[in-house]
Amino acid sequence: MPEDLNWAVGGEAGDGIDSTGKIFAQALSRAGRHVFTSKDFASRIRGGYTAYKVRTSVDRVESVVDRLDILIALTERTVDENLDELHEDSIIIYDGERTMMSDFEAPGETTGLDVPLKALAEDAGGAIMRNIVALGAACSVAGFDIEYLDESLEKRFGDKGEAIVQNNKEAARLGAEYVEEEFDLTTPYDLETTDNDYVLLNGDEAIGMGAIAGGCRFYAGYPITPATDVMEYMKGRVENYGGVVVQAEDELSAVNMALGAARAGARSMTATSGPGIDLMSETFGLVATSETPLVICNVMRSGPSTGMPTKQEQGDLNAMLYGGHGEVPRFVLAPTTISECFHKTVEAFNLAEKYQLPVYLTADLALAVTEQTFEPEEFDMDEVEIDRGKVVDEDTIDEWTNEKGQFKPHAITDDGVSPRAFPGTTDGAHMSTGLEHDELGRRTEDTGMRVEQVEKRDRKVDTAREREDFDYREFGDADADTLVISWGSNEGAMREAIGFLEEDDIDVRFISVPYIFPRPDLSEDIEAADEVIVVECNATGQFADLIEHDALTRVKRINKYNGVRFNADELAEDIKAELGETAEVEA
Repeated sequence: MPEDLNWAVGGEAGDGIDSTGKIFAQALSRAGRHVFTSKDFASRIRGGYTAYKVRTSVDRVESVVDRLDILIALTERTVDENLDELHEDSIIIYDGERTMMSDFEAPGETTGLDVPLKALAEDAGGAIMRNIVALGAACSVAGFDIEYLDESLEKRFGDKGEAIVQNNKEAARLGAEYVEEEFDLTTPYDLETTDNDYVLLNGDEAIGMGAIAGGCRFYAGYPITPATDVMEYMKGRVENYGGVVVQAEDELSAVNMALGAARAGARSMTATSGPGIDLMSETFGLVATSETPLVICNVMRSGPSTGMPTKQEQGDLNAMLYGGHGEVPRFVLAPTTISECFHKTVEAFNLAEKYQLPVYLTADLALAVTEQTFEPEEFDMDEVEIDRGKVVDEDTIDEWTNEKGQFKPHAITDDGVSPRAFPGTTDGAHMSTGLEHDELGRRTEDTGMRVEQVEKRDRKVDTAREREDFDYREFGDADADTLVISWGSNEGAMREAIGFLEEDDIDVRFISVPYIFPRPDLSEDIEAADEVIVVECNATGQFADLIEHDALTRVKRINKYNGVRFNADELAEDIKAELGETAEVEA
């Protein structure tokens, strides 16, 4: 029996692919199995190929692989799109009564199961449930207890009434029974279940959860793929903690509203993608100059311009590092896993307030839409610590006033961090402006004060380097001659690729970097290695450029920019190719 099962459903956008996949993923999670999902969808509301893939195992899985065991094909194109991943034990479930599938023949040595999905769904109460019939058929093929699917259906349709829930359960059973009665199947699949309890969520949801846990009480955003789910997660939840979610008319309004809320003393956030970051760049400078703590989440997608809104890419790194009018001090955090999306969001709010700077929290589409299972303890709210920084109150504000009793919100300090008074603080009235200003916040063009304020703001970053732990995460063989470096969502694929490489006696040391700025100095690590390879999802090697700048040495690069994330087995093959190895990796 395979250690893991790789399942997919595919068809046209608008065919309910996403909800079907999520129902199955939730059922597997409820059965105590680990889950890792992947989505492929077109940049349109209806039409265009879309798919939802699930990899599941009783052991932890952190990537997708180039192997597909069970495929629910609602269109023949679904099979064509996945042809390279099918193998002799693959099972294809399709509806031969549909015109577009009437002449379908399973390719190669795969097995095709012609199941009348629509007809069986109508028997259960309506053709709309044909995908649920297919899920039932898949449960039979996989040896998966359909009772777990019942639980997932109850969660998905419970608010629609008991009749709808029962109809869907019946549809699933009709699909399972049809396969058992009509086909004499012998498959290697028999899904083991456990008593483990897992949480299933994607990166956008983890960011929203981290924001709430981290004390965010104001969110303003404008819908944009693939960041919208952050807002959708927070809406209806943050209100329970006294917070507010506002859908603005555009990205400019969103960031300006978030800035206003932050000035009023609320932990504030907005989330967008590349085009929105461009529009927010002017306000980004105002945030830094006015020394307002603000978290801006950038969920990257393929660019430039509108690009491919529903495809993977890590192309915004330079924009986040260098974008903005003039020289803007900032932090750039890049979670490397879905669970880290939660923890780094909390950290982003703490950094923003401790150093009174804008913080880019950057994920990418692969992190945002991927759903993965975790132990509930991974998100322990009791372990969350909130640090609001150098906030003064009535008892301490006298330390930060001049001889006239005026508060100095931009006081020149050794660590670069000025005092902060929330509105309503006695004797804390002050102003801040986007123009250069003195310690009181009054505009000035005095050359000496200009230099002092610029250097003060820059000192915040130096202070953070001294006080914070901006370290990397390390995996693999610490003594290996080959060093692989990456950032963002590539960590999971690379961690599994290490296992594939070890099978061929290739040892690598892997460094995953969650801090883009400030970032760890890898010079000594690079000097100790014979081969250094930087892995990222963009065409020009933006992170590799940073590594070369820091270490003053050339590195090898593996770049992927076709809109698809790295697979573990694919990445292992790419690394072997860079090292001059030719043996093929098998998932």
